[in-house]
Order: sequence, then structure tokens, then C-alpha cells
Amino acid sequence: MDKYGFLKVAAVSPNVSIADCNHNAEQIVALTQTAVQRGVEIVLFPELSVCGYTCGDLFLQSTLLDWVEEALYTILEQTRKLPITVIVGAPLLDCDRLYNCGVVITQGRILGAVPKRYIPSHEELSEGRWFTSGLEVESRNLMLCEQEVDFGSDLTFEVNGVEFGVELSEDLLVPTPPSTDMALGGAKVIFNLAAVADVIGKQDYIRTQIKAQSARTISAYVYANAGFGESTTDVVYGGGGVIAENGRVLCESDKFSLTPQLLVADIDIERLEMERRRSTTFRAASQQSETTVIEMEVPEGLRPSKLDREVNPTPFVPQQGQQREQTCRDIIKIQTLGLAQRLKKTNCKSAVIGISGGLDSTLALLITTYTFDLLGLDRKGIIGITMPGFGTSNRTYANANVLMSELGITQREISIKESCLQHFADIGVSEDDRSVVYENSQARERTQILMDISNMTNGMVVGTGDLSELALGWATYNGDHMSMYNVNCSVPKTLVQHLVKWIASNETNEKVASTLLDIVDTPVSPELLPADKQGEIAQKTEDLVGPYELHDFFLYNFARAGFRPEKILYLAQQAFGKKYPRKTILKWMRIFFGRFFTQQFKRSAVPDGPKIGSLSLSPRGDWKMPSDASMRLWLGEVESL
Repeated sequence: MDKYGFLKVAAVSPNVSIADCNHNAEQIVALTQTAVQRGVEIVLFPELSVCGYTCGDLFLQSTLLDWVEEALYTILEQTRKLPITVIVGAPLLDCDRLYNCGVVITQGRILGAVPKRYIPSHEELSEGRWFTSGLEVESRNLMLCEQEVDFGSDLTFEVNGVEFGVELSEDLLVPTPPSTDMALGGAKVIFNLAAVADVIGKQDYIRTQIKAQSARTISAYVYANAGFGESTTDVVYGGGGVIAENGRVLCESDKFSLTPQLLVADIDIERLEMERRRSTTFRAASQQSETTVIEMEVPEGLRPSKLDREVNPTPFVPQQGQQREQTCRDIIKIQTLGLAQRLKKTNCKSAVIGISGGLDSTLALLITTYTFDLLGLDRKGIIGITMPGFGTSNRTYANANVLMSELGITQREISIKESCLQHFADIGVSEDDRSVVYENSQARERTQILMDISNMTNGMVVGTGDLSELALGWATYNGDHMSMYNVNCSVPKTLVQHLVKWIASNETNEKVASTLLDIVDTPVSPELLPADKQGEIAQKTEDLVGPYELHDFFLYNFARAGFRPEKILYLAQQAFGKKYPRKTILKWMRIFFGRFFTQQFKRSAVPDGPKIGSLSLSPRGDWKMPSDASMRLWLGEVESL
């Protein structure tokens, strides 16, 4: 495991030769050497890979079993100096009983052998004809390759501080897989040696089980299936390795390949440990499970600088394809249902919302219209108010008006210029002042208008601020910071942008669709400083606090994943490549941590709003942090970078 908490693993589908143990040992050694060159720390081979899974009654032949042991000698000797742990499958004899085992090897030593617990003898499978179940095999010793080897179904292994477990093929598919107890006992990674014949739908079923088991056990699951060379008589084996982490498939190998498949991925052990600390139910269950742990230290090998896993630069934005479509629909439904409940319970007759022509107020307005439609209410009960100020641009002003008109809501325009000038005179601030007082006075004046009109119309103010603004404290306290219900409170800026674009792509009103797309393309701005001579935006948020895609990346990896600044920087460099130099990333990371800590007092006083994803900053839910916490440790690490 490297200093960032990543463990590089591999799942291999070799070209076995059935019953030719020498050939198979050579394949295993050669592919292990290739894995070492890739920086792999633990490599997994399929079930019975030393001799082949489809040996049939040859398993009962002493000749085959003797050559299995000879092949294990070869693997031990030729991998002795390699900085890697190797897991192979072999039939092992103990007390006149034959067991289908996973054998764990490192540095010329057999750390242990784990027998398969659940022996299938249905459909094309006949393992019960040759093998004994390992269910009753508790830790004991057997002699193998002149070594006294730990043998038992309750074994787990710890190499360089990372505990892992081993199960075999069918063990995954039973109601309570052995890996459940292994994970509860402390194993962070489960390795499954498999030999599953290809029939239509079987591999999809197994893939689903792998994802589910890795999520249920908050672990990584590495699955290596038998491939080309294993096929015989009535069955075909097409390979198909899978590496998953906490419910998400990191990578899969090609199926039906004529050549060996080496599937490599980096598993984030630190993230798994954090998720287990976070889960109170996992902690409670883990107190009931114990395993026998075999420990070993392996010299550190080659560590490539590039990760063998995708680092998503927009972790809040759903992935492409059908999943993205469904996720977008679900987010909108969650926001809509939350607002519908609040309107019904408060018996409000109207919803009042400030429309700026920017992203956040656009999404909030769209959600409010969907809510009124759901409740069977007239959209005229939505009161959209444009409040032009000193920084309002022609573009945003026009988009706000087009949107309100086309959506069929009640439109109002109330300029805040005169009231702000009067306020400046009242408190003794010059009209030429451009301080925070100048900006925040406008935000608070707008909020006052919204609140008072909601009182006049027996309505409620629908908030527009998003999760990214909450994280940075980029809101005026008791200004745009405040509302009666905020539908966007757990939607980060990158996701707001994506949702508005997605809604535009599904919008039948062409004028609404084109306006939405123009809003997406408009620079993000609070529009509190005067526009330029052409009436366009002069104050751009991302010029001041940095790119929102970086801040959302920082937010996710800090607040959701629990990573330290050094690891976040490492991941950001992987995710953004040459788009942002290291120096630029560090610059905005300083801003992020500085603002995140100092602005907690605003998050401690936010309105209600729906949680839509895995992260919310509501003080009543996900994020509980003292407003006076010191940022010294985090900023100190950023400075050291």
C-alpha cells in the first residue's frame, strides 16, 4: 500500500492447459512477473489454476496431485525474490480428503491455504464427486512443499498492514458468503478464485453479486475467472475478471479472449477504512466476528506514478448513459417532493422566488414549477421577482424575463437601486463605496423584499443557494443565505449546471430550452458590482474564489471521502491532468480550506432543504462541525505541499 492508501491488485485469466501443471506454473510465474512490472502488490489467479478446473476424475489420480505440488514448488522458487503476493488455486489432500483451495504465496513461503466451503453439484457442476467442503475445517496445519502451512476456512491474511480474505467461486453466491465474516473480522479486500462457465446471463448475475457484496461489506472485491484453455466437452469458459470497491466496479477484463488477461486496479484502502468508521451499523456487526490472521511483510516494489483507476474530476455529476438519465430524474423528483411536502404542511398559497437569470435561481424556479404541477396548483401562484441592481447585466436580466414569461408564472420587477442608495445614506456609506457593505446591502435588500412579499401573499420564499456556495460561505449572511425552504441546498454547482443542461435537452418549449442553455453558458456571478460599459457581467465568481469544478472536487474528497490535503492534491493532478498546473490547484485549495473553516457559522444557520446525494452540509444531518474549529492542521499541510 502506498502513502496515499492505495493497494494495487490484479486479477488474471491465464491460458491454462488442462492437467498440464508444468505449463500452468510457467504461465502463473510469467504473468506474476508482468504484474510486478505494473507495480501490483497482490495478484489473483482463478480456481484450480495450477492444474485446471475441468480435470474431472483426474483429480483423484495421485499422479496429478503429485505434479500439483511440484508446480507449487516451481511457483514458490521462481517468485521468491518478487515483491508480490500470489494467490493460486490448487487441489490439496488432507486426511484422505481432497479440498479445492486458494493458496496464498509470498517471498517463497506459503502463508496459508483456504478450502472452498460450498461445493456445487448441480447443472454442469460435479465438484462434490471429488472435493470435500471446507465448512468444518477450522485452523490447523498441513504439510505442503516441505512447509508447515496454515489451513482453514477461517483464515485471513495481512500483508504490509492490509488484511484480506480468500473465498472461492460458489462461496460468493450463497445466502451468507464467507467474505461477510472476513470483512467483519477486519479484511478490507476479498479475493475470489473462480471457474464459472459462460452461459447467457450468468456473468451479469455474478457481476451484480460482486457489486452487492463489496457494498454490503464495505470492501474491495477482486474476482478472477477461468478463461480460454479451460473450455472442454460441454462447457466454455470465457474469463471475465472484475475488480469492485464498495459497490462500484473499478474495471473489468475482456471476455472470450484468446490471450491471457491481466486486470489491474488501485484499491483505495484509506477510503474503505473511513467508510467503515463512518458506518455505525458496520461497527456494531464487526464486534461479533473473529478470524485467524496470518501476517507477512513484503519488500516494496515498483510504484508507478499513475493510478490504475479512474479519478472522476466531477464526482457529484452522474455518469454517462442510462444511469445519468435516471439519476437526473431522481434528483429532480427528490427536490420536487421535498418542496411539495413543505407547501402542503404550511398551507402556503404561493411560492416567492428571486429570479436573477443565473444557474441557481433557474434550477430553483424549474423545481418550483414542477412542484406546482405535481400538486395541481396554478403556476400563477409562483411569484418570480427580478430585482435589478447596480451589477445586473443585460444578458441575465433578459434571460430571467424570458424564462418567467414562458413558464407562465407571475412576474414582478422591483428595482433595489433607490432603496440601496437610501440605505447607504442612512448608514453613512458613500455611493462610490465598493466594499463588502456595498455588496451585502444589495443581497439583504433583495431578501427583505422576498420575505415581505411572501408575507403579503401567504407564501414562502424558496431558496436558491447551492451546496458549493455553502461550502465556501459564498453567500451574504441573512441575505441570499436565508429562505424558508432551499431546494438546492445539497446540489453542488457542477451538478446544478448539469441538471439545467439536462432539463434543456428534454424541454419541448424551444424558447425555454435555448434560454436554459444560454444560462448554462453565462459566467457565474453575484452581480453586485456595476456591469461594464456594454452592460455585461464584470464580477465573475470563479475569478475570485476559483473554478467550481476544483472546489467541488475538493469538497467531495475532503468532506465525503475524508482525505487529507496531500492526497486530494495527488488525486486532483490525476483527475485534471494538464488542465490545471499543480501550483494552480494548490492556490485554490488554500482558498477552499480557508473559507470552509471560517464560514461554518453560516452553515450552522441554514434553512431546511432536501438531501439529494451522499453529501449534505446541513448541521441537522450530515455535517456537524464547530464554527470555531481551527484550520491550522489542514492549511499547514497545504502550505507544506
